[in-house]
Formats: sequence, structure tokens, C-alpha cells
Amino acid sequence: MQAQALNVEADLLEGLAVGADDYLTKPFSSRELVARVHAILRRAGTNAQGAPIQLGRIELDPPSRRVSVAGAQVHLTPTEFDLFAYLAARPRSVVTREQLLADVWGYPDGSGARTVDSHVRALRRKLGDDVIRTVHGVVYAAHDSDDDDEPT
Repeated sequence: MQAQALNVEADLLEGLAVGADDYLTKPFSSRELVARVHAILRRAGTNAQGAPIQLGRIELDPPSRRVSVAGAQVHLTPTEFDLFAYLAARPRSVVTREQLLADVWGYPDGSGARTVDSHVRALRRKLGDDVIRTVHGVVYAAHDSDDDDEPT
């Protein structure tokens, strides 16, 4: 039993050392898991419900995965929604194609950069040309057209 406890402790320490936010040993209750997830979300400055994001005339509602432009619903594919939600959650922040591929698509090697361009083109067609700004040499930023300040 002593050796097993040392293995659990070693696993815990290794997990935390490589970037884990928390560690849960088996068996665990689903209530404990949910409580830990909520605690992590609180520390991250968000909530499990996901408040709507307003970007100019566009409203994005993460829990229902709906987007509306000036009150009219707009259909986005799941990937378009994920991409726009990622950018809209970071308004005025510039994001590289590689970062988008890693964070939205889950491609760690940065391959498939043109897929980002085609999805951005589709979002502009559906939401308006002024919603996503291209920053030459870097890449994309969500842009609130009502805000005259230049994104950073």
C-alpha cells in the first residue's frame, strides 16, 4: 500500500509540474469533478454559463452557440462559430494563423494555414467585412466597427 501511495504522489507531482491545474484521483464523485471544474473556471475569470459577447452589432451567445447580426440570426458552421468565439473573446487582440490552428482546430504543427483564411472569408461574408481585421505580417483580430480605436 505504501508503494501505491508513493506512485499516486509521484503522478500528482508530475502532472502539476507539466502544467495541470488540478489533480483528481479515482474513485471520484461527479459532484466533486463539477465543483473542481467550476473552481478552475472561476480562477480563469469566466463562468460555466458563458455570458453573451457583444461585438458592435453582433451578439454571440456561447451556451446556445447562436450568433445574431443586428438581431437577425446568422447560421455558422461549428468551426466558424468556434473561430469567431475565439476571436470575439479577445477583442482587439491580434492572433496568428498558427495560434488559431492550435487553439481552434487543435493542430499543434501549424499545418493547414489556408483553412484559417477560408473560414475567415466565410465569416466576413456572413457577418460583415469589418468584423475581422487582417493585420499584415501577423494575421487576424476581431474588430468592433463601432470602436474607432485601432486594435493592438
